[in-house]
Amino acid sequence: MRCFFIGHRDAPGELLEQLIDQVERQVEEAGIQEFLVGGYGGYDRMAAQAVTHVKKRRPEVTLLLLLPYHPAQRQVDLLPDFDGSLYPPGLERTPRRYAIVKANHYGVDSSQCLIAYAWKPGSNAVKLVEYAEGRKDKWIIRLR
Repeated sequence: MRCFFIGHRDAPGELLEQLIDQVERQVEEAGIQEFLVGGYGGYDRMAAQAVTHVKKRRPEVTLLLLLPYHPAQRQVDLLPDFDGSLYPPGLERTPRRYAIVKANHYGVDSSQCLIAYAWKPGSNAVKLVEYAEGRKDKWIIRLR
């Protein structure tokens, strides 16, 4: 089972503790072992930090970086805390300007859980949460 993170790039640092609590809860209560995070902005960095924190006690947990651009087009040097990366199948046919949005849709579609910090009206983060809400097979955890 997989959990995906979506949130605003300027998320406040105070969210880190909430993220750690939610990651621990999802591992313990829902059996989530794989966490998928993007590589843009403060929320993504904090989400990766939270998973890394939990991985120290739970070695079965994995952290994957979601890649919106093909690795051959834009090389990515993974930080040591990441267990790997994931490039969504078929994304190479997507125009570059839509790649992040399409990759995020894949993140939702391929996950059972979404941990979100999204409140800015009209933002891509809010639109993605709305997209996830339309899927009956997902559960959404909203951070405030």
